Amino acid sequence: MSVTRRWASWIAAGLVGCVAVSALQGQQAAPRVTDAILLKPADGDWAGYGRDYAETHHSPLKQIDQSNVSRLAQTAAIEVGSDGKIETTPVVFNGVLYGTSTWSQVYAIDLRTRKVKWQYDPALVRGGTEAMGPRPCCGPVNRGVALYEGKVYVGLLDGRLVALNAETGAPVWAVQTTPPGTDYTITGAPRIIKGKVVIGQGGAEYGVRGFLAAYDSATGKLAWKFFVIPGDPSKPFEDEALARAAKTWSGQWWKYGGGGTPWDGIAYDPELNLVYVGTGNGSPWNAAHRSPGGGDNLYLASIVALNADTGKYVWHYQTTPSDNWDYNAAQPIILADLTIGGRAQKVLMQAPKNGFFYVLDRATGKLISGEPYVFTSWATGIDKETGRPIETEAARYRYTPVRLSPGPVGAHHWPPMAFNPATGFVYYPGQETSSVFAMEEKFEFKEGQWNLGIRRGTPAGAKPVPPPPPDPKAPAPGGFFVAWDPVAQKPAWKIPFLSSGGALSTAGQLIFVGNSAGKFFALDPLSGKTLWEAQLGQGVATPISYELDGKQYIAVMAGISQGKVHTFALP
Repeated sequence: MSVTRRWASWIAAGLVGCVAVSALQGQQAAPRVTDAILLKPADGDWAGYGRDYAETHHSPLKQIDQSNVSRLAQTAAIEVGSDGKIETTPVVFNGVLYGTSTWSQVYAIDLRTRKVKWQYDPALVRGGTEAMGPRPCCGPVNRGVALYEGKVYVGLLDGRLVALNAETGAPVWAVQTTPPGTDYTITGAPRIIKGKVVIGQGGAEYGVRGFLAAYDSATGKLAWKFFVIPGDPSKPFEDEALARAAKTWSGQWWKYGGGGTPWDGIAYDPELNLVYVGTGNGSPWNAAHRSPGGGDNLYLASIVALNADTGKYVWHYQTTPSDNWDYNAAQPIILADLTIGGRAQKVLMQAPKNGFFYVLDRATGKLISGEPYVFTSWATGIDKETGRPIETEAARYRYTPVRLSPGPVGAHHWPPMAFNPATGFVYYPGQETSSVFAMEEKFEFKEGQWNLGIRRGTPAGAKPVPPPPPDPKAPAPGGFFVAWDPVAQKPAWKIPFLSSGGALSTAGQLIFVGNSAGKFFALDPLSGKTLWEAQLGQGVATPISYELDGKQYIAVMAGISQGKVHTFALP
């Protein structure tokens, strides 16, 4: 089926579907999330994805603390639809919780009545063939919404950005952010910055060109767009930053899309007026096929700072030059003020897939420190002068299979990190992994399929070769949850843990996180000791904390085949 026909089939399936369960008419206008609220949220609100622009996932509420958390009890378990794993971080404002489930469905939950206020279902065509909808690389997940001036903003799997009425769920406007009929997808949560809705997208494996864009929150009109990588050099580049980046590419990368999709991590510094975005992996993965003459391939696998008003490039730091392993840097970003070497510094922190924890000066992008938080056999360290990884001899694999750590799943993926200002630690889940890499003998781009440029299995007619054994220096594969000290650049503590979602920190000196078996924990932030636990359904996502009528609550969405919003409070 042609791209045009496939796009028409999505439209025929229904651009917008909405069930308004409840509507308020003739009443005084409800309070709205404003710029002032986003800049300084009230202690009891969780009005943005990471709660604050620094993306700390930390709540200043402390009614629930170490002395009473053992008495924490479930107050509600509200069912929502799900057809796959829930990955949302909900937001709460004015007594209403807004969260998403799979296939870009949005739910508004009245926290006082504990009932669904309204549900929005965009009625996406579910599938992954030419005759059906978009092909997400990693399931039809959605990680959340944004609130602003009486609207709820959600990115849909098919690349649309939609504004909903916060009271009724009725669509206000919708805009197609990606080229129609292509395999771009949106799974991440939008951010609201100075009246603009900022959103990226995924789809690098299918051969797309990544970009971050901002849209007017009232109308959906495009305000600015930053392409992560340069396009066809025979045409004018969109800006000077891309002209410079093109010098780090070779061959005909633009025919393969190039990748770089910024599908998740975004943060904002209001004082510097900088938007920070983590960018994705190369397309295809193998650098020798993507850019056969070499080069760093900017701005793949990078943290890029942009002017919030114009989207213009300010600085970048590339975590993985000439990415060869799917080590994208689209993971969560946290901003904080730390004292390092006796000097106060405004920093940006990230634990991307490549296995190194980075601390950067967020005004300049200069590397402050970078140390491994897992076993890394692709690089031995980070050169402090150049900021570049010190690659091992095996890292630039060719046709002979080699085993490298981490594997493409990465040492840390999408689950949000949390920063506790009292301990100064960053809390996040990760995993020790490895994978066998070998270069595909001949790369041919295939539309609508994963284009990796790496060989899987044995070539036809060749004698099977046993895969390389695990590195004897490598720890056993498995998951963990860590309290990372970003000043000392080492773990304060680390426990075995099979993660399901991200972390929540609270001023009651508690860390909340769920595991893949459906258990939900409260941990001591200084020791990792379990102080409380509850059994939920599998697929525990990222928790938040809010206050309602003077009482602190913990909320988390969970579920795989059936989703639920779980809330907890003291008796």
